[in-house]
Amino acid sequence: MGNGVSFQCSCDQTLNHIFRWFCGKGYIRNLKKNLTALKREMEDLKAIKDEVQNRVSREEIRHQQRLEAVQVWLTRVDSIDLQIKDLLSTCPVQHQKLCLCGLCSKNVCSSYSFGKRVFLLLEDVKKLNSESNFEVVTKPAPISEVEKRFTQPTIGQEKMLETAWNRLMEDGVEIMGLHGMGGVGKTTLFHKIHNKFAEIPGRFDVVIWIVVSQGAEISKLQEDIAKKLHLWDEVWKDKTESVNAADIHNVLQRKRFVLMLDDIWDKVDLQALGVPIPTRENGCKVAFTTRSREVCGRMGDHKPVEVQCLGPKEAWELFKNKVGDNTLRRDPVIVELARKVAEKCGGLPLALNVIGEVMASKTMVQEWEDAIDVLTTSAAEFPDVKNKILPILKYSYDSLVDENIKTCFLYCALFPEDFNIGMEKLIDYWICEGFIGDYSVIKRARNKGYTMLGTLIRANLLTEVGKTSVVMHDVVREMALWIASDFGKQKENFVVRAGVGLHEIPEIKDWGAVRRMSLMKNNIKEITCGSKCSELTTLFLEENQLKNLSGEFIRCMQKLVVLDLSLNRNLNELPEQISELASLQYLDLSSTSIEQLPVGFHELKNLTHLNLSYTSICSVGAISKLSSLRILKLRGSNVHADVSLVKELQLLEHLQVLTITISTEMGLEQILDDERLANCITELGISDFQQKAFNIERLANCITDLEISDFQQKAFNISLLTSMENLRLLMVKNSHVTEINTNLMCIENKTDSSDLHNPKIPCFTNLSTVYITSCHSIKDLTWLLFAPNLVFLRISDSREVEEIINKEKATNLTGITPFQKLEFFSVEKLPKLESIYWSPLPFPLLKHIFAYCCPKLRKLPLNATSVPLVDEFKIEMDSQETELEWEDEDTKNRFLPSIKRRVWVMVNFVKS
Repeated sequence: MGNGVSFQCSCDQTLNHIFRWFCGKGYIRNLKKNLTALKREMEDLKAIKDEVQNRVSREEIRHQQRLEAVQVWLTRVDSIDLQIKDLLSTCPVQHQKLCLCGLCSKNVCSSYSFGKRVFLLLEDVKKLNSESNFEVVTKPAPISEVEKRFTQPTIGQEKMLETAWNRLMEDGVEIMGLHGMGGVGKTTLFHKIHNKFAEIPGRFDVVIWIVVSQGAEISKLQEDIAKKLHLWDEVWKDKTESVNAADIHNVLQRKRFVLMLDDIWDKVDLQALGVPIPTRENGCKVAFTTRSREVCGRMGDHKPVEVQCLGPKEAWELFKNKVGDNTLRRDPVIVELARKVAEKCGGLPLALNVIGEVMASKTMVQEWEDAIDVLTTSAAEFPDVKNKILPILKYSYDSLVDENIKTCFLYCALFPEDFNIGMEKLIDYWICEGFIGDYSVIKRARNKGYTMLGTLIRANLLTEVGKTSVVMHDVVREMALWIASDFGKQKENFVVRAGVGLHEIPEIKDWGAVRRMSLMKNNIKEITCGSKCSELTTLFLEENQLKNLSGEFIRCMQKLVVLDLSLNRNLNELPEQISELASLQYLDLSSTSIEQLPVGFHELKNLTHLNLSYTSICSVGAISKLSSLRILKLRGSNVHADVSLVKELQLLEHLQVLTITISTEMGLEQILDDERLANCITELGISDFQQKAFNIERLANCITDLEISDFQQKAFNISLLTSMENLRLLMVKNSHVTEINTNLMCIENKTDSSDLHNPKIPCFTNLSTVYITSCHSIKDLTWLLFAPNLVFLRISDSREVEEIINKEKATNLTGITPFQKLEFFSVEKLPKLESIYWSPLPFPLLKHIFAYCCPKLRKLPLNATSVPLVDEFKIEMDSQETELEWEDEDTKNRFLPSIKRRVWVMVNFVKS
């Protein structure tokens, strides 16, 4: 009996516990009521949250910073909102489980758990509502702390720093790129820009410095940004890039930031990083450094700042600083030798620093002389050059994705140091070497070549000189030679001894290994050796003093593709063995004294490019047998354009480019009568014409270079040439040209007379080079107003020229500012010249004014602001300072240091 009572009590207690457990809080019984309350409380909370968020946003526009407590509260509201939405999505299922009017459940455990969640969330929402009474939601933003980056003292970057900083801070500039060749000091300058932000506290909320480098991944860049923003933690790497981007964006969109990306090699996708696009409205900035001008454009900066090499003065100061006074004071001779070593660095800070440090301990004159020898002959062998300079520059080479472009770049190392390489001639080399691919259509192949050249220029591996030339920096050239020789392992692969004063060809241990050889610009008089050059494909011998070229030497080069013998003025014949060069495609004999082509010359069946310009050759009989010929240059030679020549040219089925000088009206008509031949002419010389007019319209679309000489017509009008839209060079010499009527300029191409003087429709849009010499009837050249892209202008030996631009004639031509692209301007032996222009002009690109034997020229069209790059500007005159008149004292002080006195510079303007 007692046992039964005990059992009853135990069951009652257990049931009581179960009842209290399920029903004590009313989780099931009060579920519907709690859900209704939860929805109502959450709606109130969301309304309050929106109000707080709006208050915060209004304050942040005024550059206030939200309180941490407010941000925590907002984050908790967002979190609980998501939880409730998730909870409510399961409500229908939970309602179906209830029974007995909601007092019980078919699945007690499930309903109890759900009811408890509802109850707890309701309590949390009530608590958040009670905590929402914020008196203030923001505080003043803290002063931005920019942690200064360590920088070594530099020399010569002050003006560049000022230029770059002013550009970045300019209103409306949101993205700025710094571009330049490797080792030029971009990162050093970038460090200084970064540190300048510390001088303007409060302007930006955060300055973020990121090193990008080649092959950088978005995730790594995001991590670097997150660390700067204190977002990074252990779980960061487990999140996706898009989630991380959203986190970064959420922070940066509330800040005025500066993002500094150092060493980028391709476009950085700011959106993928999570970086808001900088705009004038948000006041944010993005700056970057790159070696590629092309990357600047892709990033959205179309006017990037170029970081250039140091000028001679700054370069010497940097080098001297690295070497140290202790070494330089040992011997006055060392100072002079040190200047030569510094010059070998070409103003490149990387080279100046490395080589300066190497030479700091060299106290013997002989050591310095040896250094000059090594840097001249094989710079890669100089200490630390191979390890610390060339590999850094090689990154630019490695970034070239096209192997053909890499080969084209290495080819440029065949030219001497500081040599201006003609673009078109270089591209023609490339075409014949097979670097460009299909060259059946020369114009297309040349266009492709210019595209490849542009890639090298934008990569800062070549520098553009004017519109027609490029130059390779000395140190970049050494890098190219190092690569071409398989990093020094096969030095005889590329034999380059250009411009080093050789009197005979150098000794080569293994001629069979030589593939390309450049001996141009030396003093070699003869080549008599018969070494077997079985692999030689390229041979540059131009601008030597060659008189004799051994037939045996020629015969050994059976794979030779390119042979350049131009500017050997004493060379008057070619060996007959040249006809055995079955692979030869390019042959340049221009500006030699060769009078006739050797017997068997027509056997060169693969020859595609033949240059006979400015030779003494009178006849090119049987030239039609050169069946592959596509380019033939005869301009300035003694070849007469007679019936026999025309017949030979007509048989050249693949001929596409012809340059020629014609001295009779009949010869011109014979050429023009054949439309295909007429369309081939790109450079034309017209000499000794007596006729009053000639029909040149049929050549209008083809001619790029025009030379008019010994023209006897007294009223030759330049306006006859306005139909030549592609004209780049115009040379007029020893001709009677009197009045050039500007009132007739451009008339023929205009249908509406109101456009007659419209400067927006200039006549000579492509004309970049003009030479006028020995034209004794010309009084002015006002027509130059119609050549807006003129780069080079030379006027000489014309005794009646009184002014360059006549004020009265130009008065009607309103809105034209001349010479905006001019870089070189020369007036020589003009005894009556009094004026260039009647008032000061802006010359944005002018680098050189040369005035010689112009006794009446007393004033140049300059004021203190005419030339922006005054440090690179020079004036060469033969007048004394006291004879010059200046616009004002500021102009005098600015330009007087630029003047060099009594210097005569002969400019070779003969185009080969």
